[in-house]
Amino acid sequence: MPSRRRRQVELERVLGTSALFATAYGNVGSSIYYALGLTAVYALGLTPVVFVVAGVIFACTAATYSEGTVRYPEAGGSASFARHAFDELVSFTAAWAQMLVYVVTVAVSAFFVPHYLAIFWEPLRTNPWDIVGGAIVILVLVALNVVGVSEAAKLSVTLAVLDLATQVLLVIVGIALVLSPERLVDNVHWGVAPTWSNLALAVPVAMLAYTGVETVSNLAEEVRDPVRSVPNAYKLVALAVFGIFFTLPFVALSALPVERIGGELTTRLALPPEEGGFANDPVLGLVQNLGLEGLMLDAAEIYVGVLAATILFIATNAGVIGASRITYSMATYRQLPEVFRRLHPRFKTPWLALVVFAGIAPIAILLPGDVNFVGTLYAFGATFSFTVAHASIIRLRMLPAGEDERIGRARPSLSIRGVDWPLFAIVGGLATAVSFVVILIQNEATRWTGLGWIVLGLIGYAIYRRVVLREPVRATVRAPIAFGPALALEYRRLLVPILPGQASDEALDVAASLAAERGAQIAAITVLEVPLDQPLDVSLDAEEVLANRELDEARAIGDSYGVTVIPRLVRERSAGEAIVAEAARRGTELIVIGALRKEVGRRKRAAFGATVDYVLKNAPCRVMVTASTEAS
Repeated sequence: MPSRRRRQVELERVLGTSALFATAYGNVGSSIYYALGLTAVYALGLTPVVFVVAGVIFACTAATYSEGTVRYPEAGGSASFARHAFDELVSFTAAWAQMLVYVVTVAVSAFFVPHYLAIFWEPLRTNPWDIVGGAIVILVLVALNVVGVSEAAKLSVTLAVLDLATQVLLVIVGIALVLSPERLVDNVHWGVAPTWSNLALAVPVAMLAYTGVETVSNLAEEVRDPVRSVPNAYKLVALAVFGIFFTLPFVALSALPVERIGGELTTRLALPPEEGGFANDPVLGLVQNLGLEGLMLDAAEIYVGVLAATILFIATNAGVIGASRITYSMATYRQLPEVFRRLHPRFKTPWLALVVFAGIAPIAILLPGDVNFVGTLYAFGATFSFTVAHASIIRLRMLPAGEDERIGRARPSLSIRGVDWPLFAIVGGLATAVSFVVILIQNEATRWTGLGWIVLGLIGYAIYRRVVLREPVRATVRAPIAFGPALALEYRRLLVPILPGQASDEALDVAASLAAERGAQIAAITVLEVPLDQPLDVSLDAEEVLANRELDEARAIGDSYGVTVIPRLVRERSAGEAIVAEAARRGTELIVIGALRKEVGRRKRAAFGATVDYVLKNAPCRVMVTASTEAS
């Protein structure tokens, strides 16, 4: 088969820092459209303060996820961290709580879509039409994902940027028109409105602002240079989220202050629409109380309503995708039955996982129409999952670490007796653990629903592992490669090491032709070999430029076949070891590697070169070598 020539083009750095930030903020930033109202129900005039506290916890959590994702750049988030720090039982518990988070994210995001579209039809603001509208959103998105229609990445990034710009504009306009420090002070009635118990509950509820924090972690496998991109993306997300949640609630509580309504001190941000409030559409409530009039008010309402509904629709879809990804990951590690890992024979999508965990479960949570219950249930799963993530990072810091595992460590840390204790994880872990306990104590419906979810999951996991599989519950066990109509053909995960020269082009041609026939995925890896006398994070600007050019050209070759190539840039002492490690981590089923055929004599022990020979001897899967004659 003739090799296709490289296209000398500069392609966009997909899944670099900017793309990761935009993707994550598109999910995290969507939470302002419901978190503001749900938090105000409990925090009232102290809502801005509660969001500041939640912002500090968010920064600690972002640092934890940044370090864990750099160290283990694979989908799974807290479940992945727990697998390496503890064992499979702890990993399952974290993954199951994370599953609850995704289920609730789908439910709450979909539930608020009709609320913002009520600018066109008023009944959508209240039950039962908001429930019907939310259920329709979920069913449509599940159907689209089963069929395999994916969202446009560029559209999502554009909307995320537009969303952030709109929120910043609302803050600026609000500061100019309604912000009143005196009114903000008058809003606070210590111990009365809110009560101390409600104030304590408001902090974990405000963690709704964390919606989508797992996004960066779950996209780690598709990040080109995780050592740099992941920490920078998390820092930008934390900064943007803190900036919005620090300022917008001050404006909102100035426009909709705490007052005596129906004999009680409250704010219309916390009241349902049937009582004249904006708990169901808090940002629209803010727009309507900024003092705008006439056509300007109408235009602002339509703009914010449509944008909010669109952002929430995309956030719902992200939750649907997240639920299917975590399900597939759990089934791969034998935490869930194999049936959830099987793909539709026609559409090649995990249809059963989508139907059960992204369709039936969210709609079941949606049916009561209780937004406060949905909010506290999210906080239950999130605080549990985040606590496990923090504990995992602390545990990993206590274990011996190689040089490559020290790269990307977050700060601040405190060195005591040879251990760099992660202060961010300690503070964040204590905060999320206390928040979890507060939810258990104060909200009965959430307590029994959440604990019931965890207990039923653990019982099912134990039965599946011990009775069905006859495997220990704490051991890490990967599912074998699946065959049959559900998974098309044998090789669905291919890895191609990319090196300068025609040999790598030919290897990629072969891999792309296989992928095109089987609907498979290709990961292209370029290794920057760092000398032993230099640290792994040493600056290698010239080498990185060349490596990125090679990866861009690899993507161009994949595009010519209609195949997606995921570029990956890693730093290691040995290219062969890095390739083998990447193959093992990804669960690669076939490595396609190009090499120049060499004459083997007494002085040449490697038939194809040291790197290729090392891969042939140590790869955890099959290896295909595409060899060409060495040019004279």
